[in-house]
Amino acid sequence: MRAILKYKKLICSEYQYVTEYNSLPGEQVLLSERFTQPLILQRHRDQKEREEEICSSGESFQQVLNSRSSLESDPLNTLLESDHHGICPSAVILQGNSGNGKTLTVQKIMLDWASDKLYKERFDIVFHLKCKEINRIPGRKSLVEILSYNCSLTSDQISQILQQAPEKVLFIIDGFDELKLTQDIYDMSPHTDVIQKAPAEVTLCAMLRGHILPESFLLVTTRSTATDKLSRLLKGPHRFSEIMGFSEKGVEEYFQKFFQNDELFRRAYTFVKTNENLFTTCSIPVICWIICTTIKERFKIGADVTNGLETTTSIYVDFVFTLLEHHCQGLSQSVPSLLRSLGQLAERGMLEQQVLLDEKTVYETISDPAANPFLCKLLFKRRICQETVFSFMHLSFQEFFTALYYVILDEKESQKKLTPFLEHNDINAPRFAAVFQFAIGLLNKDVRHKLKKKYGLFVHPKTQALLKEWIREELQRSIYSRRAVFFLHCLYELHEDDFVKEAMEGWSEINGYGAFLRRTDCWALLYCSQCCQCIDELSLQDCKLTSEKLRIILQALPKFKKLTVWISPCWYKNPGRVMELLSFTLPHSELINIDWTKLFQIMYHKDSDAIMHILYSFTKLKKMEMRVDSLNKRWCVWSLQIIQNCPSLTELK
Repeated sequence: MRAILKYKKLICSEYQYVTEYNSLPGEQVLLSERFTQPLILQRHRDQKEREEEICSSGESFQQVLNSRSSLESDPLNTLLESDHHGICPSAVILQGNSGNGKTLTVQKIMLDWASDKLYKERFDIVFHLKCKEINRIPGRKSLVEILSYNCSLTSDQISQILQQAPEKVLFIIDGFDELKLTQDIYDMSPHTDVIQKAPAEVTLCAMLRGHILPESFLLVTTRSTATDKLSRLLKGPHRFSEIMGFSEKGVEEYFQKFFQNDELFRRAYTFVKTNENLFTTCSIPVICWIICTTIKERFKIGADVTNGLETTTSIYVDFVFTLLEHHCQGLSQSVPSLLRSLGQLAERGMLEQQVLLDEKTVYETISDPAANPFLCKLLFKRRICQETVFSFMHLSFQEFFTALYYVILDEKESQKKLTPFLEHNDINAPRFAAVFQFAIGLLNKDVRHKLKKKYGLFVHPKTQALLKEWIREELQRSIYSRRAVFFLHCLYELHEDDFVKEAMEGWSEINGYGAFLRRTDCWALLYCSQCCQCIDELSLQDCKLTSEKLRIILQALPKFKKLTVWISPCWYKNPGRVMELLSFTLPHSELINIDWTKLFQIMYHKDSDAIMHILYSFTKLKKMEMRVDSLNKRWCVWSLQIIQNCPSLTELK
């Protein structure tokens, strides 16, 4: 039919482009440069699985996602295929959190169908209906009239298509959670004709229920907060599926498409992957876009991507603002009020050590949970009943909103909340350490400016003074404590160079204190060491550093006069020649002459002969310690050779 060919051509023209959140008028990018296949599951997960997803982070989070994707990730062309019983669904629910890519996935389906790459034989026509737009359609309208609002076809052409082969029609309903429905929608009399008029939402619901065009197929996207309402309306048999966001492979692919340049992609992706906090959040497509956009801006001005990149706190603030502006329609309360309510709910969960929040508590705190883009609604089977609980998108968002709540309260309330934790050092509890890192990050000058300018949120000067004074005092007490790494993270989140210099006055050494340093710890250590001129020694004893982690702090090495470092090569080449750990202390003059890249490569390839050759060249080596499984003849010979080559050596273990 010529009309359908013309319709497809217009779809291709319109849907090949994406208008981004920061696009200027008329500015667009190709969908092919942005769309990356998200992980889609076609099953519900139980409580244990949900808690695991919410609480894990870094590498463990990616492992969880990978375990979910194993044999379960369905490309778009299988969403409407028959199941293992041979039953083909009449309707599919595609659930996903805000910012997880539902709308972009719909756009990809539309473009691929119009390009004859998807559903070519299955569907003669695919209609795309946006619930946000349906809310704005005035008066009483038939299904044909509603469809004509959204496409180039005339009412007569649409009627003819629907009557000829309704079983070859697919309706995509995007954003069901945004559809304004009244309770009496469930009690209305059947509405069965494509030309029968009713309020737009009534007509749409008649189609969802199968009263109109029961032979047609439906794909409906929604947030989890409206899935149970949708399932009560939707004709059967229907299937549940959920967009989980990006897997590790998906994040890498997104970065490649975004930067369109192999060198820039590699620099950006390598940096983000070495930061556990940022990499965890990249599973959310919108945050992936925010981070890529931020890095790209730095590339444009010629800045080093690793120097002064947005902190984790500022990325979360940008994400919250993005959802509030673009994914939060019809709020029943002001944004400051909403954020305080979310903070109260988050704090309660933190205090009770709960990530799954009961329905009663949520409705007591949040006026309209269904419209809240930061909450997820979860249904679990409990014997013969269902239980409804809510959660934040991830534990880190629960921690963030708790911190935000603490710092935007008025002076007295804020101090009342914060002081008991600070006085009793409750930040040592793992569940509150991240809260206080976020709280310190929210004191950053640029972050405070965003909060005030955008939504009038004000961090009282006395709240700032309280937290900063606490940091100063704790830093002086923690110079030689394992807790120092935590406070280095706080300083990194604050990201105010002058304050870092002042607060770390008196520090002559940065020490890993035997802690197992994560990659994120290395970034915090790098930043703080670069800020402070008074620090002349870096001691990373027994930190089990890999070459990857040592590479992160490489930029700061030349500023130190002395380095003591443990390297964990994990060499298991030959029995009796296992080196478990290597530690050495060198003066500054020797540090700046080391070919660190070559050293890393040697360690990576686990070449024990080559590493010993490198050590022979350290003519000003001060101290050295090796841990081997047995002190055989070969190790003894090497040790003696090092002693002979290094007259400055004072200690060898």
